[in-house]
Amino acid sequence: MRDMGRSDDPRVQAQLDRLAGLSIQRDTLGLDAVRELLSRLGDPHSRLPPTFHVAGTNGKGSTCAFLRAMLEAEGYEVHVTTSPHLVRYNERFRVAGKLIEDARLADLLEEVFDAAEGLGCSFFEISIAAAFTEFARVPADACVVEVGLGGRLDATNVLEPEVLAACGIAALGIDHERFLLAPEEGVPIEPMARIAFEKAGIAKKGVPLVTLGAEYPPEAVAAIRDVAADVGAPLFEWLRDFEIPISQSLPIPPQAINAGLASAMLRLQDKISISERAIEQGKRDWVWPARMQSLGPGPLTLLVDGQLVILDGAHNPSAGLALANSIGGPVHLILGMLDNKDPRSLLNPLGDKVRSLTIVPVPNHDSHPPEAFGPDARAADSIEDALLTIPSDDFPILIAGSLYLAGEVLRLNDEIPD
Repeated sequence: MRDMGRSDDPRVQAQLDRLAGLSIQRDTLGLDAVRELLSRLGDPHSRLPPTFHVAGTNGKGSTCAFLRAMLEAEGYEVHVTTSPHLVRYNERFRVAGKLIEDARLADLLEEVFDAAEGLGCSFFEISIAAAFTEFARVPADACVVEVGLGGRLDATNVLEPEVLAACGIAALGIDHERFLLAPEEGVPIEPMARIAFEKAGIAKKGVPLVTLGAEYPPEAVAAIRDVAADVGAPLFEWLRDFEIPISQSLPIPPQAINAGLASAMLRLQDKISISERAIEQGKRDWVWPARMQSLGPGPLTLLVDGQLVILDGAHNPSAGLALANSIGGPVHLILGMLDNKDPRSLLNPLGDKVRSLTIVPVPNHDSHPPEAFGPDARAADSIEDALLTIPSDDFPILIAGSLYLAGEVLRLNDEIPD
């Protein structure tokens, strides 16, 4: 069961319980059910303000955060839907700049569940339909939508050219193999080409498709170019069609790249105006919890008496490599990973930077035991227990391995995203 957070409002809690009982995704991905659901709701996805649609294996959430920050720096009100949530389900619905309130969320979910009767919709399909329904009703200047899984068959891919300002593809890597590498006729066979093909499925005729180009392996670049050509999407690739300047305000290379992708998506579209001033201010003002986040004073950080505690949701090999590039020196690593992830995803890239390794369970999820991480791993029953066992020295503490774990850390340290 997923942790939706708890609510003192019984109406809200009833809807959260219904959500928790749904499968996250269908066993076979497809758009028929979500299209029918949206039709029953009056096709709200066709009435959104100019919309930015972002796919990718890693960095798509950060890119969305940069887009939001840049647009808001221009003075615009922005709808945003991202996933997963870290602490509260409400985080998936930022409506004209503010997280949705509980009472409105209860009404919205009740309406969407009633419309979905008999369709067998998944958790994500219900969530996206609810987001689009609310976004169509509340006035705003722009909308930012993060793909949930893949792109081609993701529930967000009902968006049409009429509402889209630009589509973007962040960093690529192997993840969600059961869905994204499932055998299918007429699709690329090589794994990275197939991943790129799935992500590029968000491309639409006449809508700028902005990618990291040179960051991808050649087979992925070729797959994206083929899809863009097939659908008639103008394609813009980093280093071929635009540059990403490294900003002093973003010294961490992966985030500088994500900021550059967001900037290019804004500059290369023509549905909403944006100034260079707003783009630069957005790079400084952006906030995205659990991405190389230094935890502030709170119940958890008090346990380590001033040692720096960094939180990151990295959980796959490409995210592990980006994390290793962002870490300057040795760290004490606290790791919790779902049992469907590769336990070496972070350890291999971090290599000799791991000063000590402590394994914790991921609350409410099946996770790898300590022995999956090798003989140097020690076990702790909880984040609190893990922190209490870390040596008191000058090395920072890194907590990583799962966004679900990251959400629990933020909750325990009283840093709930708002």
